[in-house]
This record gives sequence, C-alpha cells and structure tokens, in this order.
Amino acid sequence: MPNCSDTAMISSSVLLDGGDEVECSILRFPDLDLKDPLPLTAKSNLKAESDTSVRKKYAFAKKKAFALFVKAKEVHVTASCPPAMCRAGLGWKCCRQTFNDLTGIHIHVATQHSSDIRQQTGVILKQLAAEASTSSNPASADEADRLSGPTCNSQELSDRLPDTSHISFDELTSGVGEVLLYYCYREVKDPVRLCAWQRSLCQHLHLTGKVRIASEGINGTVGGSKVATSLYIEAMLSHPLFKTILCREDFKSSAGGAHCFPDLRVGVFEEIVPMGINPNKVSYKETGIHLSPEEFHKEVEKYLSQAPQAQSDTILLDCRNFYESKIGHFQGCLAPDIRKFSYFPSYVDDNLELFKNKRVLMYCTGGIRCERGSAYLRTKAACREVYQLKGGIHKYLEEFPDGFYRGKLFVFDQRYTISANEDVIAECRYCRTLWDQYKLCSSLHCRQLVLTCPSCRAKGLTACCPVCQEKGLKLASNPSGRMVKEECDCTDRRQRVPVKHMLHWVLFQFSM
Repeated sequence: MPNCSDTAMISSSVLLDGGDEVECSILRFPDLDLKDPLPLTAKSNLKAESDTSVRKKYAFAKKKAFALFVKAKEVHVTASCPPAMCRAGLGWKCCRQTFNDLTGIHIHVATQHSSDIRQQTGVILKQLAAEASTSSNPASADEADRLSGPTCNSQELSDRLPDTSHISFDELTSGVGEVLLYYCYREVKDPVRLCAWQRSLCQHLHLTGKVRIASEGINGTVGGSKVATSLYIEAMLSHPLFKTILCREDFKSSAGGAHCFPDLRVGVFEEIVPMGINPNKVSYKETGIHLSPEEFHKEVEKYLSQAPQAQSDTILLDCRNFYESKIGHFQGCLAPDIRKFSYFPSYVDDNLELFKNKRVLMYCTGGIRCERGSAYLRTKAACREVYQLKGGIHKYLEEFPDGFYRGKLFVFDQRYTISANEDVIAECRYCRTLWDQYKLCSSLHCRQLVLTCPSCRAKGLTACCPVCQEKGLKLASNPSGRMVKEECDCTDRRQRVPVKHMLHWVLFQFSM
C-alpha cells in the first residue's frame, strides 16, 4: 500500500542533472531549520548558476513546498480541542497521527518528509522557470493563464469555489455518502495553480481522498456526502480546463464517504498514473481504441464462445496488479503477476512474442491505466489491434453486474473492495477457504495486503507469510519504535516481471 509520501508528492527523479558543485540552502521557520542539499550546476535543466539569486529562488520554492504540504494535511478538529492549541478550528493529520498545533506538524513534516519537500520544491522551480519563459511573450502568458485556471491568490480561489451558504454543515458532512473516481487527460500549463484550487475545493466541501495533478491532466478519487460530491462534480464540469472535455458520465461513483480515506492528499506529479515513463515519451494521445461497456461485453462474449484455436488470436489483458486480479477478473483473461503498474512496460517488453499479431482487449479499474498502457503497447508495433474498456471495470459493472467479470473489484481506499455479484474467487492464504476480504499484514515492518479468513485470524495467522509472521512477533516483543517497510519473504521470492510462454498462456486460458 502506498504511504503518505507515495501519494502526497511528485514521483520523479531528482529535478536537476548531476554535477560536482553543491549548494546548501537553509529554510528558516519559527520552530525548525531545514538543511537539505540540492545540486545546482550550470548544466542543470533550469540552467541555474550557484549565486545569491539562485539560492533565494530555491529558498522561496522550498518554503512554498513546505507550506503546501502542511496545508494538504489540514483537517477540521472537534469542539473538544482547546482554542489555545487549535488554529481557527483546524488541526493536521499525517501518517496516521493527529497534530493540534503548528509546531508539531512542522517538526513531523521536517523530520519525516524532507525528501518529499525536496521533490515538490523541484516541481515549483520548474514552474518558476516556465513562468519566466512565458513572461517575455504576453500572448503566450495570457494563454497559459487561461488554460491553467485560477491562481494561488486566496480571493480568486474562493471566487471559484461553490456557494455553500445555503447548505448546513450537517448536510455537507453527513448523510448518505459516496466515493468518486475520475480522470481527465489534457494539457495543464500550470499544475501548481490547479493543485491549489483542487486542495481548496476539497477542503471547502469537506472531502477526503487523493488527487494527482500533472502537466498531462488530473486523476482523482474523493469521498464525502452526496451533497458534497455533487457540488464537486459541478465545480469540475464548470472549470475552464475541463468544461469542454469532462462530462458527468466520466465520474464513477460507489457507496462510501469521507471515512473511506484517512485524509486529503493533493499533489503535483510527473504522471497522473505512475507508469514510470515520461509522458512526453509515451503519450495518452497514442492510446488504443475505446470500447463502451456494451461493445466490450460483446467482444468478450464473442471471444469466450470461440473454439480454442480461434481464441488464440485474441488476448483479454488485465493490466492491474496481481492483488487486484486475484480477487476479481474477467473470465478467460491474462492477468500479469506484477506488483506495480510501473512494472507493466517491462512485462510487455519481456513478453513481446506473446502479443505478436494479436488482437488485445485491455481493461483496468477505471480506465486510466489502459490509456497509458495501451499507448505503450502500441509503440511496440507488435499487436494487430489494441482495444480498451472505456470507464474500466467500474463502468462495466454498472451495466453488467452479472456479466463476464467475476469476483470483487479492488479499490485504493480503506474499503479495499466493492462488489457487484456474490462470487468469491480468491482463497485464504492459510487454509484455502474461499475468502476475498483483504487486511493489512499484522507485521508493522511489512503492511502488505493479505487474505486471511476469520478462523485463521482467530488462530493468530494475521501476516502475509510465515516468515513475516515470525518477524512481526519478534518486533512485538522488542519494539524499536520505527516502522520500516521492506520486501517480505513472499514478495522477495516473486518474479518482478514474469515471462509468459505460449503453452502456459493457453493452459491458463482454459483453466479459468
């Protein structure tokens, strides 16, 4: 599962290219000093020089990055919080901890998220460089402002927020809730400004969740009351960036609410879905052919009704992670045994012969991974045709709850799964009883997802593997006070990118 730093900051390499010269900037706050080196060379992407001007720009960018990170962790505190400790009814929540004073959250972020601040500083420095390049051309600057939407000015941000004066606090925060899932690919000239508006919008509507923003678009999943999510959709549909592209059908919804997420995380990233390849190299504009749920259903129906020899002409490809396909998938699919979507390109590269001259029908949860995944597959010029399920499994199940998808749909929030049918296709890790409800591994050093039924949990079998279980017991008897994620035994033995052989694929295909 991703931790706070995985989802709150940009996932990219160091901003500036390597060199021997190093400058160290110190950002001063009332409660702490941050001392993190950032390499600045004449050959860097920003063509920066190690002078006073550069140090000032870096200090400004770092201060802004720190403030944005802290702002993203704001939550409304209960009435029981002493006014002297709380700031205008606000507290902060990060890494499963709650902070009631600014000093506490500052120290936590400085000590636990320095690498995240450094990465976000790089994003802001890039933005400053882009603004400097457009300022010399008024026409291009006006166009960038028009496309990027609101600035970070507080008054302008509030002007673009929905009017909630006629809605009570209880209506906005309680009652029937839901979780929204959506994405939109389009060019974003100013991701930082869009990020500021998104954060303000979600906080204004008391939404929790995760929103990724990049120069290639936006990808979000947020939870709250239906009143709040409805206002969120309206705000997105009326935003200048999205009003001609997004439509109401692009938002997938399921029962849930703000409680489905621990907090709100909004950040600027290099990609809106982490495939690990620069969007300029593999663009969403080169995607496969989109099929509606009805069209996809007919294609799968045709595929499953064919004789084995005819079926070998088509691959029904699940481009999700193994723990997702393990609890639910389309009948007759090929489900790669990969742990992250960033492994998908390597999987394709190592199995090109499998895809040669094939018709590929791709699917994922909501459609976003297929956008980049199909584009990557097409760059290899191996497949005859590449199709993808528009709206993903989510939209398919809305129209065909008893169709060809069996089992649960994995979701990246604290629900873990949503269901459209009663099928259970996965097993308990220990006793092999049918079971598909994930829990986190009980060992704090691991925290991977594990399928263990109530009976086995009652026996103390709560880890993802015996080795991990033993490590967890040792840590419990001699705690160090630190939570360190590491490759556990069951993951360490897993082949990072499995190579499929045609015979194995055919046998798997007909054993489903």
